[in-house]
Amino acid sequence: MKVTQEKLPASQIGLEIEVPSDKSKQAYEQVIKQFAREVNIPGFRKGKVPRQVLLQRLGQTRLKATALENLINDSLQKALEQEKIAAIGSFELRTEFEELLAKFDPEQPLIFSAKVDVQPEVKMGQYTGLQLQAEEAKYDEAQVDEVLAKYRSDKAALIPVEGRPAQLGDMALVDFSGRFAEAPEGETPAEIPGGQAEDFQVELSENQFVPGFIQGMIGMNPGETREVSVQFPDEYSSEELAGKPAVFTITLKELKEKELPELDDDFAQEVSEFETLAELRESLETRFKTDQENKTSANKEKAISAALVQLIEVEIPETMVDREIDYLLNQQAVQLKNYGIDINQLFTEENMGPMRERSRPEAIERLKQNLALAEIAKLESLSVEPAELAAEVAKIRKQFPKGDFDPQRLQEFVAEDLLKQKTLKWLEEKGTIELLPEGSLTPAAAESEESDAEDSAEAATSVEVEVVGEE
Repeated sequence: MKVTQEKLPASQIGLEIEVPSDKSKQAYEQVIKQFAREVNIPGFRKGKVPRQVLLQRLGQTRLKATALENLINDSLQKALEQEKIAAIGSFELRTEFEELLAKFDPEQPLIFSAKVDVQPEVKMGQYTGLQLQAEEAKYDEAQVDEVLAKYRSDKAALIPVEGRPAQLGDMALVDFSGRFAEAPEGETPAEIPGGQAEDFQVELSENQFVPGFIQGMIGMNPGETREVSVQFPDEYSSEELAGKPAVFTITLKELKEKELPELDDDFAQEVSEFETLAELRESLETRFKTDQENKTSANKEKAISAALVQLIEVEIPETMVDREIDYLLNQQAVQLKNYGIDINQLFTEENMGPMRERSRPEAIERLKQNLALAEIAKLESLSVEPAELAAEVAKIRKQFPKGDFDPQRLQEFVAEDLLKQKTLKWLEEKGTIELLPEGSLTPAAAESEESDAEDSAEAATSVEVEVVGEE
């Protein structure tokens, strides 16, 4: 079989394949035999249908099409093996199948062209001696106090309030109903969809509900009803409510205050596995310090990865891009499902096209980062020792004893991740990373990243949750 290669853009190889006439005839005859064994024709037993009857009933075009399809698939696979081409994904014909079918003669050689995606060639700029900046996440001991305060609040006893009105920090049992503040002339303001509730318990905290709702309750006494004016934020997740003024009629039914438990060893034993408050504090401190160290390391990795994207020259094949988009969308689906969102309502046929297009830039950037790291590891002869790999695999199996892992895929995944981390560490050691205060580089982007998942959840929830939930 004669095969001619041609290098194409976007990491593709063009192949012109010439199949000898005897192979064409053999493929055609095999199809006739196959149909003769399988087809049901009245008056004939299976396997006993005369050739001429088979051709008349099925038509030569159908038989040729089947033979041609088999021949193309078989020949292309053998051509890839013959030329030692590591193709990615499936092939694409460069000549229309109908055109090949019109010319196909089982007595003559078959010549056709196809193209396949292959692993891209990578060229790297100067990757040693990188001068970068990254944000340093520092431990703040106030974090421990905040956690302990939350533990105390969660364990607080609720004591009925007597002789004073509502104030911040109280727990209130209320009935409420909301309506829009404005309406067309001559019409009654409409009720807010989902903006009603009875016997609803809420903590009087400034970050609860729509801005103005909690503030309007301060000073109320049990049994009192009050109308409170609020303004939905312009950036509110529901377009129907965003920027709209509204009025809530609120009836305060019960009022209680929190009686916090003492912050002592007994409290530590109640909320944790530790015997003393000092041990609990030390554990929280260690956890937060580790979290901040990990965050700083992640910031360094992001800085290095972003630099590598600027240094790499590569044409990424569409097969790789499509697979990476699939991965990103699967990750998003898992995340949204964890928020309790029905992903079937989001991942519809109508939405998939725009969602894939939005994910494309991130997919390409991730691929460039990974390809750059793989190329540097190869150039610098970086590798993972068998003992390292075995230890990490054992660690994962211990963490997930009931995990149903494919041993081969687990080994490959762990080896790839370890090599990536080793390469990032090597680049960090060969360069300089200046650590800056947290938020000094991209404060707006950092805030956006933290709220992305929450925004996705809000967008998919009902108006009722948006009205009564935290903003």
